Amino acid sequence: MTENHDGKQQGGVPGRQRKRFPGISSRAYEHPADRSALVALRKLTGFDTVFKALSGLLPERSLRLLYLSDSVRVSDAQFSHLNDMLRDACYILDLDRVPPMYVTQNPVPNAMCVGLDEPVIVLTTGLVELLDEEEMRAVIGHEVGHALSGHAVYRTVLLFLTNVALKVAWIPLGNVAVMAIVTALREWFRKSELSADRAGLLVGQDLRASMRGLMKLAGGNHLHEMNVDAFLAQADEYEKAGDLRDSVLKILNVLPRSHPFTTVRAAELKRWSESRDHQRLMDGHYPKRSEDKDASVSDSFRESAGHYAQTVRDSRDPLFKLVGDIAGGAGDLAGDLGGRLRTVFGGGAPKEPGKDTGGNTGSGSEKDADGKPGGGSEA
Repeated sequence: MTENHDGKQQGGVPGRQRKRFPGISSRAYEHPADRSALVALRKLTGFDTVFKALSGLLPERSLRLLYLSDSVRVSDAQFSHLNDMLRDACYILDLDRVPPMYVTQNPVPNAMCVGLDEPVIVLTTGLVELLDEEEMRAVIGHEVGHALSGHAVYRTVLLFLTNVALKVAWIPLGNVAVMAIVTALREWFRKSELSADRAGLLVGQDLRASMRGLMKLAGGNHLHEMNVDAFLAQADEYEKAGDLRDSVLKILNVLPRSHPFTTVRAAELKRWSESRDHQRLMDGHYPKRSEDKDASVSDSFRESAGHYAQTVRDSRDPLFKLVGDIAGGAGDLAGDLGGRLRTVFGGGAPKEPGKDTGGNTGSGSEKDADGKPGGGSEA
């Protein structure tokens, strides 16, 4: 094992010092779409009270009893190496209260953080057997990141609403209304998973280990048959491949999922690890929890909107490129139309876009060599 926060080496493996982030706010690592939603919810007076009032309806107590009775609680006496990693993760992210963690028998590799009053982390035996120590450290950091952000509350609500949707499926329009809420929650939760991946990287501070863990979730325990660069190339191919039909199929494939696809998560995490925001965070410059109450909802939403706009501009997905081209050409189209109207009603001949004289015909806005509208923003 590696060095824990007390500086002790465990298991005979050389330890290494990891940076700690005292007082860090979850806003430091949250995806913009996730952060804007959480900042808004935290500003709602009485929001926590309302959700705690719902605890009687939610299966939280049942889940706690189930894990206590039919799983193994991680402690110094049981799965002690996992307990050391959990304490280290809470120490690095400065989480005062160490959440209970359980290992449950399930061959499917998975981990989750649920609960309203007190988050509970659950690891399956399939995951424990699949990952090595550094990969598991990133996963535990991922779940501690969920706890710090308060994601456990909303995940519990999502589980509850999904169960409700199944029960009211026979009621006309009842299922439609609930599923609309579930779909919106899933979209938010997919973004929250990207946030938690970042938290896992802050805890493990080993990008290659995070990448390996995601590869194993996709392809099993066959690292000798896999390659990180080739895995990331799949994400690149997925983003830009196909036509509009493939774009629609991508949307349909992701809608029922609570997690983004693993190649997409790997690519997103690598991009963030190379960003200036990550470097500043590692240098000790990050928002503090004590400042959360002063966080601006409007600024968070503007940042989220800007992120989505930049995603559309940078994306090579055919549908996103079409949206970007339309948005980029909208200003030129409006200007051309206004010019034509002024010319017609002013008695002159309309001037073709991109031409100095009105005698030539054209097919619309001027395009560059790549076929993109001239003057508009690139998709």
